Amino acid sequence: MRARGVNELAPTSGGTCDEACRTAPPSADRPRLVRRVRLLVAATIAYNLVEAAVALTAGNLVSSTALIGFGLDSVIEVASATAVAWQFSTADHRARERTALRVIALSFFALAAYVGTESVRALAGGAEAGHSTAGIVLAAVSLAVMPWLSLAQRRAGRALNSASAVADSKQTMLCTYLSAVLLGGLLLNGLLGWSWADPLAGLVIAGVAGVEGGRAWRGESCC
Repeated sequence: MRARGVNELAPTSGGTCDEACRTAPPSADRPRLVRRVRLLVAATIAYNLVEAAVALTAGNLVSSTALIGFGLDSVIEVASATAVAWQFSTADHRARERTALRVIALSFFALAAYVGTESVRALAGGAEAGHSTAGIVLAAVSLAVMPWLSLAQRRAGRALNSASAVADSKQTMLCTYLSAVLLGGLLLNGLLGWSWADPLAGLVIAGVAGVEGGRAWRGESCC
């Protein structure tokens, strides 16, 4: 679904979305928006450090591929947010945008490769995942928190015409989708004993991460 405000960012005649982000006129309120991006990045890093610690610990305890993948996504979100923080640490932040997008894209690809491989191994006869109450609670909390954080990031990024800031907001929104997938997989496994639901959720996580990695690499995020 296309978000409101896309027409203001899209090129009027040819060109890529990345070109539109680079050539759009600067915002009159740029300093305030830059400060907002920095605060949102700090909040993203803080939350995801806690999320990663809980998910990776709980996932290893019960051999949950989906939960471990969710924890790794949190680590990648920290890397993504750190790249945006690095970009906006200088006044000429547009000069660093291409590099920041590459870091975000490679982070997505790394997540897709690892979680996809581990999910296939689990489906092929690996260790079955056990029940994780901590994982269920974590997924539910993230499902409630992440949409609001992503929306704030996306609005600030679009106001600044920054493809990397919007890409980072998509990384945060991906966490929302993954929270829903993870929650479903953990509940099916815990309540019904469907152990295959956990690696299946992991494959969904890997697929979405791969798609978003491609979009970030091509610089399509501002659209």
